[in-house]
Amino acid sequence: MLRRLHPEQPDSFAFTPENQAWAEAQITKYPPGRQASAIIPLLWRAQEQEGWLSRPAMEYVADMLDMPYIRALEVASFYFMFQLSPVGSVAHVQICGTTSCMICGAEDLVGVCREKIAENPHELSPDGKFSWEGVECLGACANAPMAQIGKDYYEDLTAERLGEILDQLAAGKVPTPGPQNGRYASEPLTGLTSLKEFDSGHTKYNASVQRAEDAGDTIKRIDGSEAPLYTPWIDKGARHDPAPPDVAVRETPAEIGAAEAPAAETVKDKTEPAETGAAETETGRKPEVLSAPQAGGADDLKKIKGVGPKLEKLLHSMGFYHFDQIAKWTDEEVQWVDANLEGFKGRVSRDDWVEQAKMLARGETDA
Repeated sequence: MLRRLHPEQPDSFAFTPENQAWAEAQITKYPPGRQASAIIPLLWRAQEQEGWLSRPAMEYVADMLDMPYIRALEVASFYFMFQLSPVGSVAHVQICGTTSCMICGAEDLVGVCREKIAENPHELSPDGKFSWEGVECLGACANAPMAQIGKDYYEDLTAERLGEILDQLAAGKVPTPGPQNGRYASEPLTGLTSLKEFDSGHTKYNASVQRAEDAGDTIKRIDGSEAPLYTPWIDKGARHDPAPPDVAVRETPAEIGAAEAPAAETVKDKTEPAETGAAETETGRKPEVLSAPQAGGADDLKKIKGVGPKLEKLLHSMGFYHFDQIAKWTDEEVQWVDANLEGFKGRVSRDDWVEQAKMLARGETDA
């Protein structure tokens, strides 16, 4: 299925303060140069905040992780959990259409969506409250047909029951998720034939449904204010990049007996030349450098695949501003730069910067 950016995009995106603190804390899970590993949780948080994933949101996250924008787009367009167009303000309905659901009536559920929401998938309802799409197997085959609405599964559906659920949601109510035909979970429709003692002492609903019911809202998006920001990995030695200024982090209550841990330390951006203080590695030969860009200003080094804003800043601090500089690097000079790119070692060879720079220096734009 072809997935493209929506033609209408907002002008900008920024995390809320709570989500910004959460996102920056997630980055501390990964060592320098590997922060791109946080791309999926950060994109998901952006979608939770806005309801869908816009281009400004992808670029904002890419900048946080020092990734080229295209890499963030590749991730967002590959995983179907990311919505690339606006969704309903109340709920986005995903109808499972794989074998078990299809033979049990999924097409009837799609008919309800066409009637009550919009004729085509990914279209907003006239009031903007709902949208829908068909998806592949959601893993509830024993309870077919089913739909995912918000974060929860609504199972054992009929067309009539789905229509009632949509009406309830439109009225501001939150119907109980899980099986809609009286089943507790996915036991046989004819009733239990074994393990009958299970019938006594369990919660009113099965585990996930009970949690949703206790929360009182199965379709609410995460906004960062649900709970304190916990970073238990930091005390266990997994912290690689200290959290940014003013981001307080705490261990879990089990770790610290519910006592507050001190606020995170702050460090200055290691990419700034006056602050790195990194000793040069004696590998290869250092290329010629410039003390400042030539007349006309520095080239946009971010046009080189693999170079993001932070890496461009680091290159400037090392005295590299222009495509023709990089295009002239010999193998020995490539070895030196590869060894001295703190946090990004090996990038020059991996992405073949020299060949890219040669093309860009000639005015070719498809490097």
